[in-house]
Amino acid sequence: MSYLSIDHLEKSFGANRVVKDFSLAVEKGEFVSLLGPSGCGKTTVLRMVAGFESPTAGRIVIDGQDVTGLRANARNIGMMFQAYALFPNLTVAENVGFGLKVKGVPRAEREARVTEMLRLIGLPDFGARYPFQLSGGQQQRVALARALAPRPRVLLLDEPLSALDAKVRVSLRNEIRMIQRELGITTIFVTHDQEEAMSISDRIVVMNGGVADQVGTPFDIYNRPTTRFVAQFVGTLNTFDVTVRDAAAGQVDLAGQTLTLPEALQVSTPVIALRPEALHLGRVPGAEALLPARIDEVHFMGSVIRLRATMAGTRVSLDTFNRPDQPPPSPGTDVEISFSGRDAIVLRQ
Repeated sequence: MSYLSIDHLEKSFGANRVVKDFSLAVEKGEFVSLLGPSGCGKTTVLRMVAGFESPTAGRIVIDGQDVTGLRANARNIGMMFQAYALFPNLTVAENVGFGLKVKGVPRAEREARVTEMLRLIGLPDFGARYPFQLSGGQQQRVALARALAPRPRVLLLDEPLSALDAKVRVSLRNEIRMIQRELGITTIFVTHDQEEAMSISDRIVVMNGGVADQVGTPFDIYNRPTTRFVAQFVGTLNTFDVTVRDAAAGQVDLAGQTLTLPEALQVSTPVIALRPEALHLGRVPGAEALLPARIDEVHFMGSVIRLRATMAGTRVSLDTFNRPDQPPPSPGTDVEISFSGRDAIVLRQ
């Protein structure tokens, strides 16, 4: 049996069904992200696991215990919010030890645990400071330490990085993942940022309209989306209408080029998609198609350069690695773009 089981969970607010028959099995020590747009139900699922919302139907089991009817303070769950939610009148050490004090943990044990937590988050000498004396990233580290101090069975993270600037977000998300692995704590992370979810998760649940559209590893979610919504929500897609040549063999025609797809076709008018990295400037070994194109835009993104071009009457995005000795083509340049059907995703209508 899984360490955390969410079985057929539903939540309605009046006539509005926010979560619809949601089920998820999480193993002990696993890091699972709930990913989706605003209003898809991901935070509501998290709040039901935490005990802040009561489900309309379904149940939640943690380590063999049915906690569906338990109050939040009886579930032994750590929660880290989007807002830092630190007590401004308490020191860092007092904030971290607050939950332990509420539980009646003896002072000596409490102080030892606080010292351990401050070391874990890289702020061993900050115990006497107050929240206003810390940066946003440091405050969120303290919030994490406070959530972890009582040794919760499950850690819940509700978009904890959204208030931070980009560089701090990347650094802190990596630290959160490192600490989670070190402690081996079962974690559910809510985010609308696909890059965050892809970079730190063991598995991702892509939510849409209150249901789980797909559950899988970051590799599978990105490379093998099972629904059109997942394919379009996660990453960038170039889509093309194609004509079926041989459905059983997965062969289609695109602008006079024949492509062999990685699967047989089940639809008569398929749409295929190619990620930007599946398109290449010029002919590359193994490419099935080579089409003329014109560069429209060039976006320098550091190690990657994203080109926008018009190919076969369609605007496409193409990613190429930055090479200091080889500048990218300028807007207005005529080029050739190659690709292969084996890299295509078949989008079901």
